[in-house]
Formats: sequence, structure tokens, C-alpha cells
Amino acid sequence: MFTLALGLVETRGLVAAIEAADAMVKTANIRLIGKDRTDPAMITIKIIGETAAVRSAVEAGAAAAQKVGQLVSKHVIPRPADGLEKIIFENTILTDQEIKELLGEEEVLNPDEKPVIPDSQPVIDLFEEDTEQTPAERYDTPSGSDKETYREQLQQMTVHQLRNYARSVEGLSIYGRQISKANKEELISELLKAKFH
Repeated sequence: MFTLALGLVETRGLVAAIEAADAMVKTANIRLIGKDRTDPAMITIKIIGETAAVRSAVEAGAAAAQKVGQLVSKHVIPRPADGLEKIIFENTILTDQEIKELLGEEEVLNPDEKPVIPDSQPVIDLFEEDTEQTPAERYDTPSGSDKETYREQLQQMTVHQLRNYARSVEGLSIYGRQISKANKEELISELLKAKFH
């Protein structure tokens, strides 16, 4: 299923098309996917991305094309209908793998097959059971630990980790937005008070 928006800017001539493409990629977080040329010298630049980003990029591209050449048309299609992929990705600059990723199609591995991972990267077994732990299980110290050991463990955590952890701890005197606004030292202080009151 195609969930991104498609943006199109059609110009007469290559210079206006290149100017439009340049303006679009500089304006918003979009992906340039290709160009189509039809006779007589009409070129359509195709982009994809989130709808708001595509809209602003198409507007910028159209304005840029008008300055240096002739703009024929511009259009945004939020979430194109299924089955249009062949037209959308015709004459694309993307690889087949990139197209599959954009469409949310992942290659299915045989369960007996393990993915090939370069030696320079750590090996992660993609087929082992998920053993996701809760924040409390990940960050809390074993029972009977002393205050200094607990403080050291908290010091090693990032502010983001501390905030997530604090949301899982009962007995804190701060909550909600107060946790979101607290800095590292405030969070550590609150967590120490809650554990060693």
C-alpha cells in the first residue's frame, strides 16, 4: 500500500525542470524519484514524501520553474491508489530495494536462512524471541543495592532514559510534564528519594 504523497511538476524544457527539482529537494523533506519526458520537450519531475512536505516542495518547485522557464502544471496526490506504482516508479532513479522499502514491502526470508551481515557489524539474531524488558527491569538495581551504586547507574543513563524510567517508578513527587521538563540532576534526586526515602 502506497502511504506517501506524490508530487508532480511539469515544465517545458530541461532548465526549468532542473530548477524545479533543485528547489523541491531544498525546500522540504521529500524524495526525488525521477523524471518523465514527453514530446514536445515537456518534463515532469516526480517526488514523494509526507503530504505537507510534498505540497510545500511542489509550490516551491513550480515557483522556481516559472522564474527560469515555462511551468506547464503542478499537482499533489495524497496517498495514490493501489496499482499506480508502475506509473509512479516508471523511469525512476530508485533501486528496486528502495522502492520496496517505500511501499512497505519487505523481502521474506526463508525461516532457515539467516541474513548475511558484514563482518564489521555486530551480529544480531533476528530469529530469537523478543526479550524486551520494561524500563524498571532494565534500569533498576538488584534488591539490596546501596544508594551510591544506584546513583552511579542513574548517572550513566541519558536524560531521555531517565525520563522514561521515572515514568515507571511509583512514589515520585513529580509526574507528567514535570518529568518531561526535569533535567538529569533533578531526575536523579527524585529517583533517589523514591527508592531510599
